[in-house]
Amino acid sequence: MTRAHDYRGAFAADGTRIRTRKQIPEVPAEPGLVVEDPASGFCGAVVGIDGHGVTLEDRHGGKRVFPLRPAAFLYEGAPATLVIPKRTPAAPTRSASGSVRVQGHTARTARAARIWVEGLHDAELVERVWGHDLRVEGIVVEPMHGMDDLAAAVAEFEPGPQRHLGVLVDHLVEGSKETRAAAAVAGPHVLVTGHPYVDVWQAVKPSVVGIRQWPQVPRGTDWKTGVCRALGWGEPADGARRVLGAVRTYKDLETPLIGAVEQLIDFVTT
Repeated sequence: MTRAHDYRGAFAADGTRIRTRKQIPEVPAEPGLVVEDPASGFCGAVVGIDGHGVTLEDRHGGKRVFPLRPAAFLYEGAPATLVIPKRTPAAPTRSASGSVRVQGHTARTARAARIWVEGLHDAELVERVWGHDLRVEGIVVEPMHGMDDLAAAVAEFEPGPQRHLGVLVDHLVEGSKETRAAAAVAGPHVLVTGHPYVDVWQAVKPSVVGIRQWPQVPRGTDWKTGVCRALGWGEPADGARRVLGAVRTYKDLETPLIGAVEQLIDFVTT
């Protein structure tokens, strides 16, 4: 019995034969991969590769370097193009705060302890730099939206041996209302720390946001509004995106803020 051949797709409309080009696979040249150079007959395992060529070592310990050319090698008996393997970027070993990053860690259940900050911008800044540490320790940061009634808020929180409270405040300088409020609530289970700057933005190094120094804002003018007006940043919301978006690590912050936050984290995790 004569078997009929199926020539569909083998010829074009004018009767000429359609030639198909076989796709040559690209194979990552991982260490230990065995290939052959068909031109020389040299067969060996990959022991090195860079942008110029691949080094093969045969079973006798002999090494040769071959250029990376398309379809230049035989892999499992078929032509192949060796390519440089893609490398997965190594996970950072340090967090944004400079602490050792805990790999593969699932956020811990929140402790009863808390860290309070004055506003949303303070909370976002602390999260940007110390977020990893806070999740590892199970610490929640909450904005107070001002310090007008700090004593009452602390009393309602009911601090205790297993319920420490840390408070981060702006403008903690001698004679300020913030310093007086801090003194009124401080105790064995409450720690108030802060920085000398009028606003947490000012604790970001000027060079980080592309300026020489933070502008002077006249008394009686909202500090953020005055800064945005002086620098042409638009509204405070626009300024917040600019300032907070520029911060990447603790190195972008002034030392007083770094020390204040570190103290609070140590205190509430004791």
